[in-house]
Amino acid sequence: MTSQFKNKKYYKGEIMTINLFQTPEYRTLIEEHIEKTIGYLFNKNQEFALACEIKHVNFNPELPSSVKETFNETVLFILSGYTYETAKLEAGYFSFEAGFGSENFGSTVTVPLLAIKQVFVGDHPVAINLANPVVEQKTQKASKNSMEALLNNPENKKLLKKKK
Repeated sequence: MTSQFKNKKYYKGEIMTINLFQTPEYRTLIEEHIEKTIGYLFNKNQEFALACEIKHVNFNPELPSSVKETFNETVLFILSGYTYETAKLEAGYFSFEAGFGSENFGSTVTVPLLAIKQVFVGDHPVAINLANPVVEQKTQKASKNSMEALLNNPENKKLLKKKK
């Protein structure tokens, strides 16, 4: 096979590119790129916007369903004014405070960096992410925390001991 087709697979007569954008190497690369791009914008005191996959976004407190129902799969957050001032990068996540809906319901928004699909300055996309966040890590951590919570209750410990 020639080097031209090294990263290609044939499927039913079509050439399909191996999805390089879901590899751990690319995820690490793009996560660092998004983090450095946002850091650069902070250093330049430049307001910006983020297009994010809503299914990976956490709201604390949770938004009313009447507000959440208005979101599409990808939502654009514009970081300016108070929202920009509260924004911060921490350990693979980006967070900020914002008001939503006609009542301006306040919530802290936390987004995994890999759930950020684009970073915009004005109308210009300055970072584009083709990787998907890894969700398995959250699930494993959640189940570990659930088990710890169960075992912290002495009544649950008694029940588990009786089963043995």
